[in-house]
Amino acid sequence: METNLFDQLAFIRSQTLELLQGVTEELGDRMPAGFRNNIRWQLGHVYTVTEILALSQLNLPLHLPEGFMERFPYGTSPQDQIAISAPVPTIPELEQLLKNQPQRIRELLPVSRLNESAPTITTSTGLGLHTPEQSLRYNLYHEGIHFGIISVYKRLLSQN
Repeated sequence: METNLFDQLAFIRSQTLELLQGVTEELGDRMPAGFRNNIRWQLGHVYTVTEILALSQLNLPLHLPEGFMERFPYGTSPQDQIAISAPVPTIPELEQLLKNQPQRIRELLPVSRLNESAPTITTSTGLGLHTPEQSLRYNLYHEGIHFGIISVYKRLLSQN
């Protein structure tokens, strides 16, 4: 059952990556009216949160390029005036990071440690995640939310 969790992570990620078809740098930066983020931010946020949820509880090495922790956490926006010296990642760079992440997580996180009691991660909604398995399961939900947002953004932006 635990390996199925990694298969689910890979499947959901493949769906997110399919959404990138037709997303140009220009489209990736546009924000639909009434929203405070864009497709580029959504992709960077999904990548950053997945790293944290999958690996941080067991102190496994995170692969977060420079500037990701400042640019893509919950509550941030490309509209924020934050000084980050690192360049904004391109859509192809984000695509490559997202593509490689599920396999890297599978290699770093042993199945035998999925149910280990670990320091609790509290989500933005107040849910406490006590094991890596709980965190990965929550991540499936989280990525699904952002999949839906990206789909809506693409639809809204194609109408303009």
